[in-house]
Amino acid sequence: MKRFERLDQIRRMDPYAEASEIYRLTVAYEFPWDTTRALELALYRTYAVPGIGRLLARTAELTDRTQRRYDDTSLLLDAVVEHGFAGPEGRTAIRRINQMHRSYDISNDDMRYVLCTFVVVPKRWIDAYGWRRMSRHEIVASTVHYRTLGRHMGIQDIPESYEEFEDCLDAYEAAHFAWDEEARRVSDATLDLMASWYPRPLAPLLRTGTLALLDDPLLQAFRYTPPGPVTRALVRRAVRARGRVVRLLPPRRAPHFARQNREIKSYPDGYRLNELGTRPVPGVGGCPVRRPGASAAE
Repeated sequence: MKRFERLDQIRRMDPYAEASEIYRLTVAYEFPWDTTRALELALYRTYAVPGIGRLLARTAELTDRTQRRYDDTSLLLDAVVEHGFAGPEGRTAIRRINQMHRSYDISNDDMRYVLCTFVVVPKRWIDAYGWRRMSRHEIVASTVHYRTLGRHMGIQDIPESYEEFEDCLDAYEAAHFAWDEEARRVSDATLDLMASWYPRPLAPLLRTGTLALLDDPLLQAFRYTPPGPVTRALVRRAVRARGRVVRLLPPRRAPHFARQNREIKSYPDGYRLNELGTRPVPGVGGCPVRRPGASAAE
């Protein structure tokens, strides 16, 4: 297979009727590493919205059990990609996601914003650091895939196009990004987790490198000191250089899914999708009691 042969295949497909299959080809064959990094960043961005970051801090799931929560989130979301919405594994994953979200008082606006990050952040990351930019077919397919996921999660007023998702994300961040002490704890725990995947002496360097990839509004919301311009330039050039090297490699012949990532460490003996995630009890262990009629994913 030639380097751009799979892209040619994607361009022959229908980005609406075959959206999830195109998305699977994009993330499991063309950009598995980039997609993992981008979705990490997508979820990380949401902590800068105080209502989201504060809730995550109060549950203690992303501060006391950071690795397991990272693993569960990755595995549940990727099960839908690997198996589709109609397959039993995909349905099980969506059911577990909805069961967890129903336990908390989460606004539809916050849920829609999180969905926007899944659409917009990977596209921006891949265009900046991937071995090629995303094609229009892939952008449309990703949008349709996440619109479908959003409907399964009961999210209302989902944007129609990629451009509407992008506008929604940018407007929501401009209006809601702000400092919150509890959200900062979640951010610090996440940065510590990412550093823990590598030898301990590299931790300070990895933390600085991660901060160098963040934009100014995100750094300001968490009150991190921005890395200097030289550091930022070096880190971003290094990630772009990786993309240029990948472009020279033969195309991937087998899919790579999140369950194969070396960062997934909680289940050395395997796992069952229906056992992943939390089972919070309202009023216990940081799980809020939902007010009557509150909006939540169904």
